[in-house]
Amino acid sequence: MVSSPRLCWSLLAAVLLASLARPARLVAETVKDREGAVRQDQAKMENSGRWIYNDVEKGFAEAARTGKPLLVTLRCVPCIACSGIDAQVLLEEATLKPVLDQFVCVRVINANTLDLSLFQFDYDLSFSVLFFNADRTVYGRFGSWTHQKNAQEQSTASFRAALEGALAVHRGYPGNKADLTGKQGGPTPFKEPVAIPLLAEKYPRELDWKGQVVKSCVHCHMVGDAFRGYYRSERLPMPLEWLYPFPQPETIGLSLAPEKAATVSAVEPASAAALAGLQVGDGLLKLGGQPLVSTADVSWILHRAPDGGATLPVELVRGGRTMTVPLVLSGGWRLHTDVTGRAAVWPMRGMALGGLVVEELGPERRQQRGIDAGKRALFVKGVGKYGNHAAAGKAGVHKDDIVVEIDGLTTKLTESELLGHLLTKRFPGEKVKTVVLRDDKRVELMLPMQ
Repeated sequence: MVSSPRLCWSLLAAVLLASLARPARLVAETVKDREGAVRQDQAKMENSGRWIYNDVEKGFAEAARTGKPLLVTLRCVPCIACSGIDAQVLLEEATLKPVLDQFVCVRVINANTLDLSLFQFDYDLSFSVLFFNADRTVYGRFGSWTHQKNAQEQSTASFRAALEGALAVHRGYPGNKADLTGKQGGPTPFKEPVAIPLLAEKYPRELDWKGQVVKSCVHCHMVGDAFRGYYRSERLPMPLEWLYPFPQPETIGLSLAPEKAATVSAVEPASAAALAGLQVGDGLLKLGGQPLVSTADVSWILHRAPDGGATLPVELVRGGRTMTVPLVLSGGWRLHTDVTGRAAVWPMRGMALGGLVVEELGPERRQQRGIDAGKRALFVKGVGKYGNHAAAGKAGVHKDDIVVEIDGLTTKLTESELLGHLLTKRFPGEKVKTVVLRDDKRVELMLPMQ
């Protein structure tokens, strides 16, 4: 523990609150009337003939009674991201109704008391789905970054494919239970979000429907923020799975068609996917022995894969033939994950970069500034002004500076890789030597870790 835990918790609370005040534009823009949106959702859904509202245990009981699989949708109602697919699912367009009829459906709008041993998913998404058996065995996961990045995207093809995939898994249960072992949640130090210290200080177990309901709500992305804050407060190296959560398939050079369950749409040359021999048009059936119902299942398997490398068998269909090929993840593969578009990156920037927003300097501008292609050159796009996100500005960093050295590192790194280094090697209270290029002059500064 740090010598002053109260001070550390206060600092980390400031990190979390700063991240909530300035969320990532693409993933956390909210409606103007957040209270009204939540209350309107409650009024509409509590009288729904299909959806059980905010009661997971009732859903499991109904699944046990009917023998149907359980579908749990987790939705941040005030968040605009994913509103398109959410609206279409609730409208139950003609192609979805007959499939949804085969599920017990639960809609959850807050994460306060989620059982974290069961509900492990991509917390940065504002529309996520988990499929369960009544005995709480996880069948699969769904969550779309295509929809997350475009609130107008209303396509439900990928969701329907996931529904059908989950039904296929359900029909094979319990004979396929061994294949589902890897889909189950791993150990966690806290049973529920409001047990995590950063959230326990601020949020109740139940939503305050008689008061300000939104202010009593734990949003899904706050679960990840609180876990990262916990490790930071304990002065522990942050686990890479929390630094680079739920890697998208592009991390291993694989793109999947957004309208399908898990069909290859592109393969990056010389990537792990290319070396495995994966080809455009391949339909992925299993990865690491786990049946795939969606792209989110691929991200889950990568999320749980060893940081030091592993070989994952890929079972696929190609030209009507089923085959298995080995996908080799080399040591350090997870470091290639891009986290810059996630809500999670904002508190991490506060902790490690004092609120800086940086991007790799392009080849032309490198040449203009005389910076070698293999050297560090991170252009400072923005400098925070509030709370601990103002720390870099107070330390002397200016917008348009170019970071050429930090913590003794001068080699080329992405912002995501830099965050990984600082959050595993440096801790609150330390200061890191940082050199920036400003008007062709090298300026040395000390960047505080928080």
